[in-house]
Amino acid sequence: MTSAITGKDPLMGFRASPAMRASIVRWAESQSDKPSLSEALRRLAELGLTVKAPRKQPEAARAERAKDLAANVIDSFPALTADVEETASRKRYLLKGPEEFRDVRVDRAKKK
Repeated sequence: MTSAITGKDPLMGFRASPAMRASIVRWAESQSDKPSLSEALRRLAELGLTVKAPRKQPEAARAERAKDLAANVIDSFPALTADVEETASRKRYLLKGPEEFRDVRVDRAKKK
């Protein structure tokens, strides 16, 4: 299937590593009509444009998610000798981070 507008639209070019070029050639060879390299690139570009990019989560949401994941991992550790209060204290310390690193954390507001 050759594009009806081939030869009329502006030419576009890009550099590709030998490995990428080989991958594109293999993809083209796997198609039933064995498109040319140019046609294969057009088709792959069209396919890529139909894929929705994942929405990027806001920084605060990612930080909260990381904190939740860390809390779940901490909760999965067996508390062999610590009582409930000591376990909660250790968990808060781990989630907050060691004092000596709190000033350099970029995900937290600086205390004045």
